Amino acid sequence: MVAKVVTVAFQGVEARRVDVEVQLTGGEGAIIVVGLGDKAVAESRERVRGAFTGLGLAVPGQRVVVNLAPADLPKEGSHYDLPIALAIMGAMGVIPLDALTGWAAIGELSLDGGVSAVAGALPAAIAAGSMGLGLICPEACGAEAAWAGETRILAPRSLISLINHFRGTQIMSPPEPGPVIQSTGGPDLKDVRGQEQAKRALEIAAAGGHNLLYVGPPGSGKSMLAQRLPGLLPPLTATELLETSMVHSVAGLIARGTLTRDRPFRSPHHSASMAALTGGGTKARPGEVSLAHNGVLFLDELPEFAVQALDSLRQPLETGEVMVARANAHIRYPARVQLVAAMNPCRCGHGGGGKGACGKAPRCQRDYQGRVSGPLMDRIDLVVDTPPVTAADLALPPPSEGTAEAAARVAAARSLQIDRAADYGEGAAVINARADGAFLEASLALDEAARALMSRAAEAGRLTARGWTRTLRLARTIADLDQSEGVRRIHIAEALIYRRVGPEAEGQREAAAAPPAAGRPRLNLRS
Repeated sequence: MVAKVVTVAFQGVEARRVDVEVQLTGGEGAIIVVGLGDKAVAESRERVRGAFTGLGLAVPGQRVVVNLAPADLPKEGSHYDLPIALAIMGAMGVIPLDALTGWAAIGELSLDGGVSAVAGALPAAIAAGSMGLGLICPEACGAEAAWAGETRILAPRSLISLINHFRGTQIMSPPEPGPVIQSTGGPDLKDVRGQEQAKRALEIAAAGGHNLLYVGPPGSGKSMLAQRLPGLLPPLTATELLETSMVHSVAGLIARGTLTRDRPFRSPHHSASMAALTGGGTKARPGEVSLAHNGVLFLDELPEFAVQALDSLRQPLETGEVMVARANAHIRYPARVQLVAAMNPCRCGHGGGGKGACGKAPRCQRDYQGRVSGPLMDRIDLVVDTPPVTAADLALPPPSEGTAEAAARVAAARSLQIDRAADYGEGAAVINARADGAFLEASLALDEAARALMSRAAEAGRLTARGWTRTLRLARTIADLDQSEGVRRIHIAEALIYRRVGPEAEGQREAAAAPPAAGRPRLNLRS
C-alpha cells in the first residue's frame, strides 16, 4: 500500500506540485528519502523520527521508502517534513488515508512534534487552490496563507492537533488573513533645506517611475532626498500587493501574515555581491532587485559597488525580471523597480571646484565616475547635481511645501497616466517610465517646436535610441505634472537638461539651451 500527500517545490515565486509517496516494505527499519532532495530534505527523516518520539508514536519497524515525485525536480528546504510525516502516518493507519485527500501540506517539524514556520506559505496556498486542494501549513503561517482567497487553510500548532482534527475529536477553525498595515508616514521633504532642483527631480521621478541619480559632495542631502521618495509614491494596488507579497513570502519576510501597501524600499550596502543584488546562491534566493519589486532600489555610493554587480542590473532594469540560470533549472523572479542612486563626484568627494577641491581633477572625477558603465548610465533618466548646502540655506525656515503637497501633485500626474492607459486599451503601460511603441507615440502629442528641439538635441548630443525613448518618456511626465495634454518644447528642454552631463552630452545640453526659431521667445532653462 502507498500513502500519498501533495506538497510543493518552489521555483522562484512559482510553486510546483510534488507528490510525497510512502511505502512500508520488508527489511531493516529505516526511513529512506529519494527524489533529488537537498541536505535539508535528507535530514527530514531525523526530524520526523524525533517528532514521532515526542508524540509517543513509534516509527514502523519496517523499511519506510519516501519518494518525492517527480524525481527529476530538485527539492530544497525543510517544508517537506510535515507532508512526509503525514504520509507515514497515513501508511501506518494513524490518520485515515481518505482524510488526506484534497490537501497539500508544508511545514517543518520540531523534535517535540510542533509544526514550525516556513517560507513560501502564500505561493503554496495559491498553488494548492489552483489544483483544487486545501493547504495545511504551520500556525505561524496561517494568516499569510489565508490571503490566497478561496483556498481552504488548516494551520495546526502541532502534529497532535492535526491528528485530532482528522479524527474528529478537535476541529480547527480556518485562520483569518493578517492585517494590512497603513503607512505611518516617513521622513518629510520639509527636512531638506535648499536643493530645490533636486527636489523637483525627485517629484518628476516619483510621478513617472523614472530612474534617478544624484551626484554631489558629502553632506549635500543625496541620501536624505532618496529616503523621502517612498512618501511621494502612491500605495501598492491590489495586483502589485499580491506580486510583491509573493516575493517576500518566498524570502521569509512576511511576519504573521502582516502585509503593507507601502512600496518596498531596499538599500543594500555597497559591498553586496552580484548574487545579493540580482538573486542566486545555492538555493537561488531572490536578490535585492526582486525584493524591491514594485518599489525603490536605492544604491548609495554607486561607484563603490563591484562593476560586475552593477552591470548585472542592466537587464532587470530593462525587462523587469531576473532569470537566475542554473545547470538544472532556470528560475525567474520579478524585478520591476525604480532605481535611485547617489554618488560623490570623485573619490575624495568634493570634485573639481570650491572649498576642498580635488587636486587631481578632472582625471580623478573621470576615473571614479567611469566605474559606472555607459550602458547603465543610459538607463538612468535623471542625473542631478546636488551642490553643497550653504549656511544661508540652513538658516532659512523650513520650506512651506513638503511631502504631502508633492505627493498630491504626483498622484494627479499618475491619475492622468492611468486614464491614458485605460483609453488606449489592454497592454498599455500604466506609468510613463514603461511606455513604449505606438502607445508612447500616441501619448506624446508633440508640437512642431518640441519635435524640432528633440531632433536637434539628439543629433548634437548623440542620444542613443534608448536615450531618445527615455527622454520622451521623461518629457511626458513633466507635461503630466503641468497637467498639459501635449508635450511642448519646454517639457522636452527640461527633460534634456536631466540627461547625463559629460563630454558626450555637452552637445545636447547646448542644443536644449539654444535660441528657438525666429519669432519665439528664448526659454530660460535655469529658472
